[in-house]
Amino acid sequence: MSQPFCDPTTKNKKGRGTALIVDDELSNRIILKSLLKKNGYEVIQAIDGSDAVSKFSEHGADLVFLDIMMPVMGGYEAASKIKEITADHFVPIIFLTAMTDEDALARCIEVGGDDFLTKPLNHTLLRAKILAMERIRDLHRDLYQLYGRMQRDEEIAEQVFSNAVLADNVAFEHIRSLSRPADIFSGDILLTCFSPSNDLNILLGDFTGHGLAAALGALPVSEVFRSMSMKGFPPAQILSTINEKLSNMLPTGMFLATQYVSIDHELEHITVCNCGMPDLLILDGSNNNIIKQRISSSSLPLGIDSNLTFQDKMEVCIIKPGDHILLATDGVSEARNTHGELFGQARIDEIVKTQSNSSFVLDTITKQLEEFCGNAPQDDDITAAEIPCISLLFPEKELPKALSEVPHTSEPDHSSNLGDNIDFNLTLNHGRLRKANPVPLLISCIQETVGLDKHRATLFTLLTELYVNALDHGVLGLSSKLKDTSDGFTHYLQEQERLLAILDEGSITIGLKIEPNATGGKITICVEDSGNGFDFRQKRGNALDTALCGRGLMLLEELCESLEYHDPGNKVVAVYSWVN
Repeated sequence: MSQPFCDPTTKNKKGRGTALIVDDELSNRIILKSLLKKNGYEVIQAIDGSDAVSKFSEHGADLVFLDIMMPVMGGYEAASKIKEITADHFVPIIFLTAMTDEDALARCIEVGGDDFLTKPLNHTLLRAKILAMERIRDLHRDLYQLYGRMQRDEEIAEQVFSNAVLADNVAFEHIRSLSRPADIFSGDILLTCFSPSNDLNILLGDFTGHGLAAALGALPVSEVFRSMSMKGFPPAQILSTINEKLSNMLPTGMFLATQYVSIDHELEHITVCNCGMPDLLILDGSNNNIIKQRISSSSLPLGIDSNLTFQDKMEVCIIKPGDHILLATDGVSEARNTHGELFGQARIDEIVKTQSNSSFVLDTITKQLEEFCGNAPQDDDITAAEIPCISLLFPEKELPKALSEVPHTSEPDHSSNLGDNIDFNLTLNHGRLRKANPVPLLISCIQETVGLDKHRATLFTLLTELYVNALDHGVLGLSSKLKDTSDGFTHYLQEQERLLAILDEGSITIGLKIEPNATGGKITICVEDSGNGFDFRQKRGNALDTALCGRGLMLLEELCESLEYHDPGNKVVAVYSWVN
C-alpha cells in the first residue's frame, strides 16, 4: 500500500517551494543544496532511495533530484515509488547521473523521471531545467484544479439532469430501454408522459454530439414536452413549440433528431412523427414480432428551421393490443466493431425477422450489439426503447361518480375561488381549425379560474369529445359508419386529414359558463358548429344511424349532468357539476 502524499505547498509558503535531494555522496548534496537555496528553494536531503521515499511521504516536495546509483534502493526504484505516492499530483523528478549511456538515460524517463542532468552539474543548465519543470508543474496543478472543479460541476449537473429530465418519466416499468452514453452525459433523451386523456406520449431525441454540451438541451425539451403533454396539446403542436424553442436557443450546427409517438389509451392507433432519425418499427405482436410497419423520417430535425410545421408530417398507424414499438437513435445502427464495421439497420431488421417468440426484441439486439462491438471505442451515445402496446401501460382512470352519489359535506370547502360567474366564448374559423386544438387552452382557463385539479382529466375528455364531434361530424361532415369495416378506422383518419387540409370554410364556437358556489359548482359548455346538424330527436332510438353514434356519445351522457341538442342538431349544451 502506498503511503499518503504530503503536498508541500500547504506547508511552505515562502520562496519557490521545497526540493528533495537524493544522493549517497555528501559532497554532491552540499553543492546542489547551495545552488537550490540560491534559487529560492527549501531543501530536504536523503542518502538513498529508501530514505527518499520515506521523507517524500512525510514532508512532500515540489521538485525531486534523484541519483541513479545508490545503496539500499537505487534511483530507478525510488522514482517509481515516488510517482506511485504522488498519484494525480505532478512532482517533477530530475535524475542526476554521471552515465552517458543512451539506454540508461532512456530508462530514467521510463521509470517516471521527467528529465536528467549529467554530472558535474552546470549551473546555467540546472537553472534552466528548474524553470522548465516549474512551468510544467504549475500547468499540471492548474489542470488538476480545473479537472476537480469540472468533476464537481458534472456531479451537480448530473443530479439536476436526473431530477429534471428522467425522474418524471412514466410507465417505465413496462418499457424495455437501452442507454449507453459515450460520455458522462448522454446527448440522447427518452421522455414519457401521460396526456389528460390517458394517452402515452413518448419522445426519443438525439442531440448533435454527446457529453454535457449536448445534454444541456434536454432541460428545455423535457419541460415543454411534459407541460404541453399534461395540458393535452396534440403532438404536432408539442413538436412545433419544442422546435421553435430550440431554434432560438441552440447554436448553429446543433439540432435534435426526434422520434415522437403518442399511443392511444384504447390501443387502437398511434400517432407518429420521425424527424431525422432511423426507421421506427411497429412489430406485430400476434405474429412473432414481424415488422408490420416502418416509419421513416419525414421531417428535418428540430432546431434547424423555426418555421417548420408538423401537422402534415404526423402519421396515424393502426395497432392492436400486443404490438410492440421499437425506437432507436443512430448510435445503435452506427455502432462500430474493432474492424470499423457498422452494426447497421439491416442487422436490426434481421434480428427482428429471426426472433422466435413475441418477447422483447430489444433484449436480443442488446446482446448482439455487445458481442459485435466488443472492446471497440464507442463513438456516439446509444439509446433504444421497446414499448409493448398493453393495457398495463396506462393507469386506471376513475370517472367521477354521478352527482347524486357524491356525499355532501355540511361544511363548505373554501378552496374554490368563489365570486362572480365566469362566462366567455371562443370561435375558431377554418384556418384555425386546421392548426389548433382549443381544448388545452380551455382547460387552462378553467384551472386558472376555479382550479378543479381532480376533475381535470374528466373535463378534458368531455371537451375533447364535444369538440371532435363538432369538427369531424359537423364541419367536415364525416360519418362514423366509415369505421365499420376492418380498415375503416384508417380510412376515417385519412379522410379526416384530407378534408382538414382543404378546409376553406366553417367554424366552431365554444362557450363556457362557470358557476362556482360554496359546495362545488357547475360548468355549462355550449358547442356550436357551422355544419348541417342531425336529427337529434332520433339519436337514442336509432343511435347506430346517426353520425354521433358510438362510445363518444355514451361517454358524454355518462359524464354530464345534462346533455341537450338544439335545432338543427349542430348545437349542444352540456352541464357538468361538481362538489368539493
